[in-house]
Amino acid sequence: MIIEITAGLAYGSMALLAYGWHMGTHAAALGITAFAYSYARRHANDPRYSFGTGKVGVLGGFTSAVVLALVALLMLIESIQRLLSPEIIHFNEAIAVAVLGLFINLLSAFLLQGHEHHHDHNLKAAYLHVLADAMTSVLAIIALFAGKALGWIWMDPIMGIVGSIIISRWAYGLLRDSSKILLDSGVDQKIVSDIRSVIESYTDNKISDIHLWQIGSHQLAAIISIVTHSPKPPDHYKKLLSDFEELAHITVEINQAHKK
Repeated sequence: MIIEITAGLAYGSMALLAYGWHMGTHAAALGITAFAYSYARRHANDPRYSFGTGKVGVLGGFTSAVVLALVALLMLIESIQRLLSPEIIHFNEAIAVAVLGLFINLLSAFLLQGHEHHHDHNLKAAYLHVLADAMTSVLAIIALFAGKALGWIWMDPIMGIVGSIIISRWAYGLLRDSSKILLDSGVDQKIVSDIRSVIESYTDNKISDIHLWQIGSHQLAAIISIVTHSPKPPDHYKKLLSDFEELAHITVEINQAHKK
């Protein structure tokens, strides 16, 4: 990544620079995520966090997305400027660095593929990102060869624009997913329906009010108000929901139904 960014600046190749920045955004995202996980573990028992530190990782993802969006914008501006005012490109040197980058990405993909990554979402994500980097390097090499052989210098900044679009799409997806959790929206309504079905399948229970929200990437909190003629202790209703592993915090309110 460092070699590609340095070489892109030194040899005047926007395609190589975009390739390097594309890898850089992955490294930055991983760094922010590592910090978020570390912070969440250190403060896991801090009473100031009423529902735990599950959203720290989500906040880290949102921060990563903002950084990615800014990098994509800067890449787009620089690419357009070079498209309008072409710079001298040292094609041989830039191609050599791009080929080296492709080799390293393919080697990394091979090493990751050796593990049972389909059972581990983190390894699978890393594997897919490495493949995405390899595809970006192929585009950079094609652009550089086209510029050298055919004189299509405009292909180099075009690859910079393509790189900014790829990063923007990734940033948008991360912003969309993380903001839903931070704003307590986007909870799967099927879970709400399933909870209602489980509670109301027992005697004459009726749910009069229910609120679900995410307190982490895969954890939910719930407040449930129940009306029934045969009230049970709160733990009874919590046991009914024991199969919902994502429910990390449950508050139950039981109301006695009025007899007619």
